Amino acid sequence: MEPIAIEELVVEVYRAPINRPVRTSFGIMTTRPAVLIRVCDPDGVVGYGEVWCNFPEPAAEYRSTIVGDLLAPQLIGRTWPHPGAIFDHLTSATRTVALQAGEQGPFSHAIAGIDIAIWDMTARRTGRPLHRFLKPDAQDRVPAYASGIGPKEALAQVLEARSSGHRAFKLKVGFDREIDLANLASLRQELGAETVIAVDANQAWSTRMAASRCREMARYSPAWLEEPIGADRHPDAWRFLSERSAIPLAAGENVYGDGGFNRMIEQTPVTILQPDVTKWGGISGCLPVAKRIIASGRRFFPHYLGGGIGLLASAHLLAAAGGDGLLEVDCNPNPLRKGLATPFPTLTDGRLMIEDQPGLGVRPTESISRFLTRRIVKTLRDE
Repeated sequence: MEPIAIEELVVEVYRAPINRPVRTSFGIMTTRPAVLIRVCDPDGVVGYGEVWCNFPEPAAEYRSTIVGDLLAPQLIGRTWPHPGAIFDHLTSATRTVALQAGEQGPFSHAIAGIDIAIWDMTARRTGRPLHRFLKPDAQDRVPAYASGIGPKEALAQVLEARSSGHRAFKLKVGFDREIDLANLASLRQELGAETVIAVDANQAWSTRMAASRCREMARYSPAWLEEPIGADRHPDAWRFLSERSAIPLAAGENVYGDGGFNRMIEQTPVTILQPDVTKWGGISGCLPVAKRIIASGRRFFPHYLGGGIGLLASAHLLAAAGGDGLLEVDCNPNPLRKGLATPFPTLTDGRLMIEDQPGLGVRPTESISRFLTRRIVKTLRDE
């Protein structure tokens, strides 16, 4: 791998209005935000990354400030041997201030977005798609499932997603008990016994409440139950729930660092682990973790709910990691999905096609400029 140099970093905040709010058990998104990172090397080769920023409402603007004011000055104008060296340096250099501020998450999100952009740029320099750059024999199609369904009009959302090519689905639960069970029952009745239907509680329940809900939902055979309890709960809580659940357990989107994932692998019975490439690790951190997950006999399902760049990074990561995991594809309206990632890949019969183009193979369109709310440019001349 040739040495890496960054001459310019641009961070942009987008916020798109939507007609249908995205609801979870802990909050509602009334707009769709995105923090886009673009890096450029001295030869003019660019790379794109995305930073997780869904909650709370001011998250996007704050993370863009972390990128522009604290992280960009540390990487512009220096030469790096490989993308992982940048990830390691930024993580180490900001450890103290992140601890002092009590904000491991925002710093991890910002560093992950930069890491994705660096890997995209590095792969573009070679002319190879990112997944093939990471693994030469990686597959070009990854199985996917429709996410973000419910709690309102869940069946209508599923039918719409099915018409667009999806064959597996994930229902939001963790709301009123009757609503959760009614939605799950209607989906199972409509889709049949063989269709993959998963459920996601977004950390809504206590351990005992989760065990009760598992008993009630088991009759509908969910493929997995995601985050039924807090992501930070002790391994004993996960073991307690696993012993009382006929539904496989899933978690990982809110786990941070090698140590966090090692504990989930070694100390819990969670069978599906879901790192989010935009929340921690980027490609540098998540690819080794994904390989450890698969080697342990667990299943690697990359978590994601945001704009198009993060979704494509998740697809390339899954293809490079291998295994039998599914790619999460949010089926709620979001102009920043295709707007940030053009040409957007096709979804056919439940599989997303990764195009044979350099890097992530996509770039933002000019049309999304109407959603741009903030822009920070850092160049070598500024440093």
